[in-house]
Amino acid sequence: MTGSAPTDPGRRRWVLHVDLDQFIAAVEVLRNPDLAGKAVVVGGKGDPTERGVVSTASYEARAKGVGSGMPLRIAAKKIPDAVFLPVDKPAYDEASAMVMDTLRTLGVVVEVIGWDEAFLGVETDDPEHFAKTVHDSVFDATGLHCSVGIGDNKLRAKIATDFDKPQGVYRLTQDNWFEVMGSRGTDALWGIGKKISKRLTALGISTVRELADADDADLAAAFGPKIGPWLGTKGRGIDLAPVTSEPWVARSHSREVTFQTNVADWAVIRQEVAALTSKVLADIEAENRPAVRAALKIRYAPFETHTVSAPIVGAPTFDPEILTSAAVALVDRLDHNREVRLIGVRLEMTPPQSV
Repeated sequence: MTGSAPTDPGRRRWVLHVDLDQFIAAVEVLRNPDLAGKAVVVGGKGDPTERGVVSTASYEARAKGVGSGMPLRIAAKKIPDAVFLPVDKPAYDEASAMVMDTLRTLGVVVEVIGWDEAFLGVETDDPEHFAKTVHDSVFDATGLHCSVGIGDNKLRAKIATDFDKPQGVYRLTQDNWFEVMGSRGTDALWGIGKKISKRLTALGISTVRELADADDADLAAAFGPKIGPWLGTKGRGIDLAPVTSEPWVARSHSREVTFQTNVADWAVIRQEVAALTSKVLADIEAENRPAVRAALKIRYAPFETHTVSAPIVGAPTFDPEILTSAAVALVDRLDHNREVRLIGVRLEMTPPQSV
């Protein structure tokens, strides 16, 4: 764990995953205590009659079937009397910064991995006690609750967090890995989504235990020489990545727009792609990291999302004509027989050391 002190023989190294409970909704409740106990849905402009998706929902809303990524209109049908609020990114940025600053006061390595998540590299003989200290410190400083997963690596700590939410502490290590995870589906593993899980199922691999027991050569044949064996390590709960305090660096920037009515005119789509590319270009110029790849995200009506991408031909560039042409050219790879609900542009950048 980068930056840690020499190991005390009587202490053991642990990875703790700190996950703020219903973070965005919790920030809104802090700002307006009258929202406590109510079904709160945050997303878009906060207007469920407009198109947009749920960014987060309070536990009360989740209990009634509302979750992140759901269209706001569907959320409103499920909970007509829910409180709908617009996304307020500056407020969440401020709250997140307060939490991460608090974690850094605990004398451990802190690796921020998102608005509401961080890994801690900890040396202690009582990780549960330290986890409680983490929770209490964050709550005292910010009024926000968190759950803490304890593991012997990042993978296990990350997964552990979900076993005792909210405000819980759970330990998942090599000792209880297969007892807890063995019979679960492979999509219970951090980093394995439903698409990969379905492909594994087609190979006769349905559970974490079956993935752990799978032959790396067979996995490599199905998924490639790098991805295949990597999937096997996931099944065995292996993760060698250290906890590091090095700041997270964005690989790309993106912008998107949701149309309030479906768009069937592909000239309009091309115009919107060009406009979005100009906005993303300003984002990458602010980092002084030229683009190496362009991607389009499209959501067809009613709600089916796909992504297409291609490398930028030639050297990494900030050239607006080259980047706009590359992004607009990707429109030709989309299904022009379908109406469009959302379009987004992403530009991937050179790593910082290459600039």
